[in-house]
Amino acid sequence: MKTWTVDDVMTRAVVSVDQGSSYRDIVDLLIENRFSAVPVVDAFGRVTGVVSESDLIRKIEYAGDEEPRFFEGRRRRGERRKALARSVADLMSAPPVVVRSGTSIAAAARLMDHESIKRLPVIDELGRLAGIVTRGDLLRTHVRPDDDILADIETGVLRPYLVDDAAEVTVAVVNGAVTLAGRVDRWSSAEIAERLTRQVPGVVTVTSTLEYGFDDHRAGGTRLGMGIA
Repeated sequence: MKTWTVDDVMTRAVVSVDQGSSYRDIVDLLIENRFSAVPVVDAFGRVTGVVSESDLIRKIEYAGDEEPRFFEGRRRRGERRKALARSVADLMSAPPVVVRSGTSIAAAARLMDHESIKRLPVIDELGRLAGIVTRGDLLRTHVRPDDDILADIETGVLRPYLVDDAAEVTVAVVNGAVTLAGRVDRWSSAEIAERLTRQVPGVVTVTSTLEYGFDDHRAGGTRLGMGIA
């Protein structure tokens, strides 16, 4: 079964900036292109940071109030320093949160959620910028045609993992909702079919009414006439 990675959904033609770019350069770039952030690269194309609207807005937030206050935390002091920054090197968030080319979209989604970010630069094995992936890009897997999803289930799940039972299983896909029906020999086959189907990109829900003849998840197993729903 094909595992979708960030390479399948990322934007490859990425706008980036170097560390010497000015504050105004970045503001103009973000507004002109309707970006919320851009990656920062060095002379070798390696990602060294990310500068975002939240970094830029510090100059507005702390306008006229640039002096640190007593007992102010490290984070607030860092934000206040960005208010005085004139170049990307002083503005950017570093080290950047990135993903390697080949990272699964599930892993990328977990990282975005954990870091509370909306985009991830994608780098190659040398740390060079290869693309950028956003939350919206990851959601593109859920607008796949039903026929494509059905084909993936049949060729990537049923045929390789249910070799003897594939012909006895019927699959229906409607707007990403999958229904599995039919009969397989063992409980484990029904469980594998449902679990792997849930992992197919574009699948929203899975309803399984597969029946099985042998309950092999219990010690010793039991012959049954009906299966699981």
